[in-house]
Amino acid sequence: MKLGRQSKIIELVNKNDIETQEELADLLTKAGYNVTQATISRDIRELKLTKVAVDEGKQKYIILNNNETGLSEKFIRVLKDGFVSMDMAQNIVVIKTVSGMAMAVAAALDALHIQGILGCIAGDDTVMCVIKTSEETLAVMEKLNKLINSKNL
Repeated sequence: MKLGRQSKIIELVNKNDIETQEELADLLTKAGYNVTQATISRDIRELKLTKVAVDEGKQKYIILNNNETGLSEKFIRVLKDGFVSMDMAQNIVVIKTVSGMAMAVAAALDALHIQGILGCIAGDDTVMCVIKTSEETLAVMEKLNKLINSKNL
């Protein structure tokens, strides 16, 4: 539940200008997550979200340094925990996940910024990753296999 919720927070922060914890809580509630202010506060700390100034004196949450080792490890953990199998169809990698984990895995893949992946679409247990070219598809699958099978985490 926590990994899924935190993946959803990352997705929401990347797609929306969220200024307050209340706004984040509302968006999470609409997405089906029942959260308290204390949970939101803890998640913000663990995900290392910070506020930056935007237009008209407003602020928004951003993820501080996406490539930081601790945060990357969280995304790799989500990928490992949700992964079942993958296959390719030309320039598309289809990833099967544990039921209910596809959105979290897709958010983790997006956050990891793997070269060649243009974007991901998730259902309940399937993620479709569009790769820039058919030639890069095998290289992306090899990178994903290395992440999934690494013993570091």
